[in-house]
Amino acid sequence: MKTTIENGIHESTPKRLSTRMALLAALTLAGPAAAVADVVSDWNATAESILATTPVAPGTYYALVHLAIYDAVNAIDGKHTAYAIHPASPTAGASQEAAAISAAYTILSRLFPQRAEALDAAYTSSLADIAEGPATDLGVAVGQEVATGLLEQRKNDGRYEPGSYTFSYEPGDYQSTPPGFPNPILPALGNVRPFAIPRGSFFRADGPPDLTSVKYTAEFREVKKMGSATSTARTPEQTEIAKFYLEGPATFWTRNYRDFIEGKELSTSDAARLYAMLSTAFADASIACWDSKYYFNAWRPVTAIQNADTDSNPGTGGDPSWQPLTVTPPHPEYPSAHACNTSAMNEVLGEFYGTREISMTLTSTVPGSMPRHFNNLEEQNQEVIEARILAGFHFRSANVAGIDLGRRVGRYIAARFFRPVE
Repeated sequence: MKTTIENGIHESTPKRLSTRMALLAALTLAGPAAAVADVVSDWNATAESILATTPVAPGTYYALVHLAIYDAVNAIDGKHTAYAIHPASPTAGASQEAAAISAAYTILSRLFPQRAEALDAAYTSSLADIAEGPATDLGVAVGQEVATGLLEQRKNDGRYEPGSYTFSYEPGDYQSTPPGFPNPILPALGNVRPFAIPRGSFFRADGPPDLTSVKYTAEFREVKKMGSATSTARTPEQTEIAKFYLEGPATFWTRNYRDFIEGKELSTSDAARLYAMLSTAFADASIACWDSKYYFNAWRPVTAIQNADTDSNPGTGGDPSWQPLTVTPPHPEYPSAHACNTSAMNEVLGEFYGTREISMTLTSTVPGSMPRHFNNLEEQNQEVIEARILAGFHFRSANVAGIDLGRRVGRYIAARFFRPVE
């Protein structure tokens, strides 16, 4: 029997809504407050406000926040396997909500001391919604201990390594892209210690097709035709799809999955688990994707099409003036990061609910974008494949490989972590 999960929004109580509004005001977030599922969603929004202005790879930081919340809440709830930390602090009678608040606050305040004023205000406002007393005090102690232990375990995990990159100039090798020709970003991300998978190279992709192959020729022609800034073959709807996904994956998925989760009225325990699964999938898929990107070091379509006379393939037919629909992201082409992240998160979401038939409406902050509705998770995966071709960013193989890589990461996480206690 097929089960369908619908994306709904429930009414917030005035007390919960006032807390979210206070949190948003403290962090100077614009826009109306959304319906609130629990404190886990509150602190996901708080993390987003901090990470949106931080020039880092945000996936690892979301994972730290939500893994700390998960282990703190789960230490009290005890229904699932711990991720990493078994606190010594007493958990009997402790408040799960206070533990979640304390864990998230401890992670963020220690990683971003320059945002202490805003975080302190959010912490005070968040705790004000919980009755004072021993349960809250116990929960705060659990959250602090778990977060401190997790930060200690993640010291020297490679997050702060700048990495280096040396350009090579053989046909097919990545080159900086117009108009600004920046250096490629995050060359060391693939070497960061993952949160769940053994190492970044564990699910390394198979590699792009050979430049002289029939497959490459067909994919070259496809993106040249459909991803051009001046394409007459791309329909207005296809252009809208391409632009919809121009928002950065971290902010795009953080907001959209928070909107989804807030509509589910999950318990604190279930919300903590789902956010932990999603953020771990995003982080590890990013690390694995970047490992493959810099291992294969493949050129972007804009470079390939403008320099097709160097690829030894008479069937490609270059155009020195060709430009993609919009500015190409500054990192190697294969595989697609959007595809890696999308399928990894969808995989663990499907595992959490026990079905891929999950209905969801997504939004984008790209100007002029309209919400897009999906009847199941595979529809999302497939649209991302098409969107990155239509934007002129990727060949089809890079998107398909990204979906496959992300799916394998998500399955690995779902099979080995956050499992029910027997």
